[in-house]
Amino acid sequence: MFVAKSYLHRSVALALGSTALWMHPAMAQENTAAPQAAEATMPGEIVVTARRRNETLQDTPVAITAINASMLENKAAMTIGDLTGAAPNLLITNQSSGAAAANLSIRGLTYADVEKSQEPTVGVVVDGVFIGTSTGQFFDFFDIEQIEVLRGPQGTLFGRNTIGGVINIRRTRPTGEFGGKLEVSYGRFNTLATRAVVNVPLSSDGSFAAKAFYFHNESDGWYKQSQNGDRRGFSNNENFGASFQYKPVGGDFDALLTLEKQIQRSDPVVSNLTNSSEVFCGFIPANECNRNSTSDLYTVFGQANLTRYSAPAATFEMNYDLGGVTLTSITGYRESKENQTQDFDGSSVDLYYVRRLQDYKQFSQEVRAAGKFTDTFDYVAGVYYFRSSYDLGQYSRVFGFSPTVDPLIFDTNPQTVEGKTRSVALFGDFNWAFADQWRLSFGGRYTKDKKSLSNAFGGVEIGRGSDTFKKFTPKIGVDFRPNEETMLYASWSRGYRSGGFSPRAGTAASASIAYQPEVVDSYEVGTKLDLFDRKLQFNVAAFYSKYDGLQQNNTLGCPSCATGNETVTSNVGSATIKGIEFDFTARPATGLTITGSLGLLDSKFKGFIVGGVSPVSGLVVPYDYSDNDLIYNPKANASLTADYTVPTSFGEVTANVSYRYIGRYDQQISIGGLSGNLTTGPITVTGNDPRVRTDRQGLVDASLSTKFDLAGTEARLTLFGRNLADDRGPTHGFTVGGLWSFGTAREPRTYGATLGVKF
Repeated sequence: MFVAKSYLHRSVALALGSTALWMHPAMAQENTAAPQAAEATMPGEIVVTARRRNETLQDTPVAITAINASMLENKAAMTIGDLTGAAPNLLITNQSSGAAAANLSIRGLTYADVEKSQEPTVGVVVDGVFIGTSTGQFFDFFDIEQIEVLRGPQGTLFGRNTIGGVINIRRTRPTGEFGGKLEVSYGRFNTLATRAVVNVPLSSDGSFAAKAFYFHNESDGWYKQSQNGDRRGFSNNENFGASFQYKPVGGDFDALLTLEKQIQRSDPVVSNLTNSSEVFCGFIPANECNRNSTSDLYTVFGQANLTRYSAPAATFEMNYDLGGVTLTSITGYRESKENQTQDFDGSSVDLYYVRRLQDYKQFSQEVRAAGKFTDTFDYVAGVYYFRSSYDLGQYSRVFGFSPTVDPLIFDTNPQTVEGKTRSVALFGDFNWAFADQWRLSFGGRYTKDKKSLSNAFGGVEIGRGSDTFKKFTPKIGVDFRPNEETMLYASWSRGYRSGGFSPRAGTAASASIAYQPEVVDSYEVGTKLDLFDRKLQFNVAAFYSKYDGLQQNNTLGCPSCATGNETVTSNVGSATIKGIEFDFTARPATGLTITGSLGLLDSKFKGFIVGGVSPVSGLVVPYDYSDNDLIYNPKANASLTADYTVPTSFGEVTANVSYRYIGRYDQQISIGGLSGNLTTGPITVTGNDPRVRTDRQGLVDASLSTKFDLAGTEARLTLFGRNLADDRGPTHGFTVGGLWSFGTAREPRTYGATLGVKF
């Protein structure tokens, strides 16, 4: 555990920023820090805070999906990955190359790398604090008040600029009364989860309150070691901490301090996908080559791996209501230490084994004001500051044939990377009801980022770079309410992803040249319908996104580099992504709720030309990747969920059944085939390697829960099953420059039971 005082010293204040929308009939949540509170007065009405204001769902001209605590309980959801397919055009997979790392995609915009010098495209915000790297984004679920998925650029109001969207996670606050809930789950693959939250009043009037929490989750994993049949891919995750709240009765000030820590141990196993066209296939047994990328993924051959991850964090939130204006401050501090070994080639022969040691720290501070100029003109405005630093030491055992020698000893020329980021932003967001039934929304954010990075091998610096990136990202929209049941809206917004430096550069020239920011212009029109006395809510959104300055990694041979090659990030071409999204909530009968969603995507690269090595001449020549598919861009995804609750003599019984369809998609820009002039170029790449393609998924989940009285406390027993159709296949695939390929598998059929009590 860490000392609270040291984290308080780095903190200073912040609060309230949240988000929301709909998908399940959530109860409205009070948000005392918002300036003008809207009250949920009708069944099915949801209060959301997507624009840092309290508004009812159907009054918010933003495409969002909100998922509340009861929905997570009924689905027996365990991690953020269980949200995949629950919202239109949302994909979330686990990235084994980093601790608790997630690959997130919203509307086809994604970032699939664990290097901390590069920016996520989708922001994960926990209690108002932006997590600055993909590491730590794969979040466990428990004690959640609401999760809100905002689709499209959200740079105006949310933390650092997020060009794809935001997943906003809001946990419960201390209640001020003694109580809590305890839960234990057990399932297939020897999966055990124990969770507890306890609320305690610290003063007689409830103005001081505390909440302590502890979550534990472990599993043996669903891979099998070919040589002995043992389970592989184990994980052991702990998350614990406490929240302290000061909220005087009838007062105009409140504060919330949360101190927590996450500890993870896991086996980041990968499956071998190397084929006969790649170098490593000549060194490994024949039965380990040319394996398929579906059922074969669940059998592995490589050495044992181990990730050790420790991440303490502190969040401090303050709200002060001055009458005409509410001031909000949120301070966040987070650090992490990683020590990870991984057998990347995935074979029984010791060909490529690494140990990565990383330290990361981030601090953020947001201060904002919210209020009204007039009855028809309101605002949210503020300032945001973010800084981070990290260092990486990578020790590699390449063609070592020495599985018992630690890479720390084997590699006498390790790579070290050090990076820093400083970011300052000013933002404002305004609503003007300029005519009856019409409202204009507009605002923007000015961001200034300063980044520096240095690369070294064996303690000898290869190169370093430092640069500043500036951008103003506006947003404007209009909405119209012809009647109480209908809202129509249209908007344009610009998203920005900061530039930086290549963390895998191997020469002074490439290490010192900055790649520039990505920019997305997103146009959206939509409607929100509230029909049949709120028994049916139906939302539609259509969008068109123009994506310029694409940041893309490119690996080239480099005889003068320590590793023989280097990977350089550069800006290449552009892309267009267009799509349409539907979601609905229907309540056709008492106790029955049916929800559904559909997302359609159509995406295309343009002018995606980079340098590559000719397979004939060995010279660097132009490669045109414009015909390749964008990664994490399924053409269609859909979900349908039925939730039915029946009262009984002892409590109630709830049945939940859901189906999620996710179309096939690629996970890496790679080479599937070549045409054109193979000697001098240009060479046309005819698509991505099929081994990095996820097949179509049809995921069936179900649960049956009963609530009953147990010795005077409320108890809940849930039987659950996930992926009941046992749809097997990959979540991640990667090819490494003609040398080898590897992948990871999605969770097969699993089932179990959960027993919980609430007091």
